Amino acid sequence: MKKILVIDDDDGVRTTLSDLLRCKGYYICEAFSGKDAIEMVKSEDFDIVLLDLMMPRMDGIDTLRELRRLSPKTRVIMITAFATVENAVDAIKKGASDYISKPFKTNELLVTIKRVLEEVRFEEGIKKLDLDYALDTLSNPVRRKIMELFCSKTNMRLTEITKKLNIEDHTKILFHLKALKEKGIIEQDEEKSYSLTEEGEKTLNCLKALKNYFST
Repeated sequence: MKKILVIDDDDGVRTTLSDLLRCKGYYICEAFSGKDAIEMVKSEDFDIVLLDLMMPRMDGIDTLRELRRLSPKTRVIMITAFATVENAVDAIKKGASDYISKPFKTNELLVTIKRVLEEVRFEEGIKKLDLDYALDTLSNPVRRKIMELFCSKTNMRLTEITKKLNIEDHTKILFHLKALKEKGIIEQDEEKSYSLTEEGEKTLNCLKALKNYFST
């Protein structure tokens, strides 16, 4: 379960956000000030922090700096009034992952959180893979299309792959299949069916994350 810390000095906004996100299956903690939040982050890890930009005493920017110092892996989404969007953009430069404007729409909030979590998953996937290795595999469009076929089916034979890609020259497909086999991305069983290896599954997840990232 993903953990989110909601920081807002407005009790109504903080409670509304917390109740909404709990209903969506997130584990939620609340803080009414920057100082309160900093103390919580010192003893507990959070995936995402929703941080109000305008707060008394310790404002959002100061809180952001301290959060990034104490917990650099935690993603921060700024919450800002419409009139302070420029400040929110400045906060992005200082380490925030994204921002939402008040009054925010429920769908906008949930989509933003999902996108930030997807970015985290993508970066974690990249770290688990050899970056040059992964990008070399995914750079060829035919290989990407072959791998995407495995999203809907576990095992496929050469004729099926060729038909789905609508490429008449079997030699080209065999060339790319061989390249994927040599990289340990796919394997072939005794019945000549192709399937993803464990490394192939990781690479496919990386490909999915890349597509999601660039389509948002």
